[in-house]
Amino acid sequence: MKYFALFIGVLLITLSGCKSNEVSNIKLAEVTRSLFYTPQYVAIEKGFFADEGLDVELQTTWGGDKTMTALLSDNADIALVGSETSIYVHGQDSKDYAINFAQLTQTDGTFLVAKEADPEFTWDKVRDSTFLGQRKGGMPQMVGEYVLKQHDIDPQADLNLLQNIDFANIPGAFVSGDSQYVQLFEPTASIFEKEGKGHIVASFGEESGHVPYTVFMTKQSYIDKNEAEVKKFTKAIYEAQQWVQENSAEDIAEVIHPFFEDTDVDIIAASIERYKNQDSFATDPILGEEEWDNLKDIMDEAGELPEDVPYEDLVNTKYAEEVSK
Repeated sequence: MKYFALFIGVLLITLSGCKSNEVSNIKLAEVTRSLFYTPQYVAIEKGFFADEGLDVELQTTWGGDKTMTALLSDNADIALVGSETSIYVHGQDSKDYAINFAQLTQTDGTFLVAKEADPEFTWDKVRDSTFLGQRKGGMPQMVGEYVLKQHDIDPQADLNLLQNIDFANIPGAFVSGDSQYVQLFEPTASIFEKEGKGHIVASFGEESGHVPYTVFMTKQSYIDKNEAEVKKFTKAIYEAQQWVQENSAEDIAEVIHPFFEDTDVDIIAASIERYKNQDSFATDPILGEEEWDNLKDIMDEAGELPEDVPYEDLVNTKYAEEVSK
C-alpha cells in the first residue's frame, strides 16, 4: 500500500507537469507585413509567446477588410489591425463585437515623401499639388486628411488627391507617375531615400499625436472561452514592447530580419530608429480613453465615423493593465 501511494503521488506530479507544458495554438492575422509592427515580430523571434505556452501561427491577410473577415469567420483567433475596423463592425450591428485588448502602435506610421529634396519644407507647399494618398476610410488616409486640415489644407479642394491605387502598388505608382507627394510606410520611405526615388519631408505620426493606430483585437466570444490565452498573449506583447524600448535599433533589426529578408539590415535599423524617435511603438499594451477619443475625432473629421461608440463597449484593458503591473 505504501508503494502504491508513492506511485500515485509520482503519477499526479507527472501529470501536473505535463499539464503545465501544454501549448495553446493561436491563429494571428496581421493586416500587412510592416516594420511598424516590430514588437510583434520580436515577441515571436525572442520566444516571448513560446515562454507563455503559446504557439502563434502568423498569417498576413493584406488589408483591413480581409483581416476582419478572417477574424469574424474564425479563420483567425486574434487580428492585428487598425482599431477603426472594430468601430465599422460595431456599426453593422454585429452581436459578437471585436474587442480591442492590446495596443501595439500609438501613432500613425506613414511619412510624407516628396519627389524632390526639400530641406525647407512647409506644409503649404502641398497645396495645389498632386498627392498620392491611401485607401479611403483606412487609418493612413484619415490621418493624412486630418493633418492636412490642421494646416488649413482641404484635401478635396486644395490638391489633386489620388486614392484609386491599391496599397501594394502605391510606391510603384509614385515612382512612375506624376505625383509630387505620397504617403508611405517604412521601410519603403527609407528605401526611396537611399535610392533617390523620394525624400522624407514630414511625419504624419508626429503631426497627428497619439492614437490607437494598430491593436490586437478578438471577438468577445473568444475572450469568454480563452481568457487565459488572451492574458498570456498580452503578457508576451508587453515583454516585447519593453525589450524594444530597452534595446538599440541595430540589435532589434538583427532580431526581426527574418521577417524582412529582402531588406538590408541597415535600412531596417534606420526605419526602427525613426519609429522609436517619434514614439510610434507603444511601451505597454494599454489603450487609453484619450487615444480612443482622438481616433474618433480623426474618423469624424474624415466623415467616416458611423456612430459614437463608447470606449467601454469596444476596449478591454483588463489584461493589459494586469501584465503591465
